[in-house]
Amino acid sequence: MGDATTTTGPAEAELAEAGLRLELDGAVATVTLNRPERRNAMTFATWRGLAAIGRSLPAGVRVVVLRGEGPSFSAGIDLGMFSGGGEGFADGADAEATDRFIAELQEGYTWLRRPDIVTVAAVQGHAIGAGFQLALACDIRVIADDTGFCMKEPALGLVPDLTGTKPLVEVVGIGRALELCLTARTVRADEAARIGLAETVVPRDALDGAVRDLVEALLAVNPGATVATKRLLWQAAENTLDEQSAAERREQIGRLREMFGK
Repeated sequence: MGDATTTTGPAEAELAEAGLRLELDGAVATVTLNRPERRNAMTFATWRGLAAIGRSLPAGVRVVVLRGEGPSFSAGIDLGMFSGGGEGFADGADAEATDRFIAELQEGYTWLRRPDIVTVAAVQGHAIGAGFQLALACDIRVIADDTGFCMKEPALGLVPDLTGTKPLVEVVGIGRALELCLTARTVRADEAARIGLAETVVPRDALDGAVRDLVEALLAVNPGATVATKRLLWQAAENTLDEQSAAERREQIGRLREMFGK
């Protein structure tokens, strides 16, 4: 990878106000949660900013790295937003409006599963609630040995609603997911690796280097094969064997046609 360049223009100021920073370096985009003084606690503006990044990501980007500035990945939702009722949640009786509001915020997470990009969460320190769900939204999680994951929402009288429940169950199973959510306990790095919440655990001072090595390895693979394989793997769990076998054939035919021009 070359020297990183920070995005410019009106969007940069908007992202800064949302506590985000976006850097583009060729085929790699790095999205940084940038409120270290608040342990990168997230606001509605943060989630809207993440969604805006997803919508405007340049076509040449192949890998997106999500990271947090400072000692924590993210302490989760900024509880200060709920003073005075909280935007979007003030009147739960208007279910349709609240549904639209939450769906808008979820868009900040759903784009991370797109098949045309590989997303990597570089996690250290606190990864709580919305921060935990952001890590779960990524394809691969590389974590420091000081990481603590916690699904805090039920302890606050809420539910995890930022797309985290599906990947959590897929990774750890329904029983463990229930235990983690309904006790809101913290999962330390060694356990996170053991139960599949992290692909790699490294010392804190080795996190940046480990992520850099992973990104380089990802970029070394054929782009078309990467997209097709991610598409296959994401649908595998819900397909029957026959359905998945047919999907493999379709993807391989597409690859062969591209490779040989037929």
